[in-house]
Amino acid sequence: MTGVWALLGALAVAGAIGVLLKVREGRISSRSTPSADLPAPVRDLLAPGVTLVQLSTTFCAPCRHAKVVLSDLADRTDGLTHAELDVTNLPEVTTSLGVMRTPTTLALTADGREVLRVGGVPKRDSLLAALRPHLP
Repeated sequence: MTGVWALLGALAVAGAIGVLLKVREGRISSRSTPSADLPAPVRDLLAPGVTLVQLSTTFCAPCRHAKVVLSDLADRTDGLTHAELDVTNLPEVTTSLGVMRTPTTLALTADGREVLRVGGVPKRDSLLAALRPHLP
């Protein structure tokens, strides 16, 4: 009987963790980080307007979906650019930016100020609404 209770407890904990991760997926958080903190590989990707810098890794399946969403959004929005940075071999970049998962998308102004960050695959409409105040 103890084994059944242990199994039920493990399933409850796993279910709670799954729900928590699903709720956090694609959540947008506003930031205001100065440009001096940006690593050089990220700074090199900045363009006029707002740049969506997608931090990805080689074997990340959600990164491919995020790339499609972000590229499409950038193609359809004036003043918005999308750039992808593979951080598989750049752990110092993720550490300095405080990135814990991929994909993570940073919205950066031309001077390097981080205006928002999205963990996971972004939701197109929510991201566009959050970016509107920062677009020309």
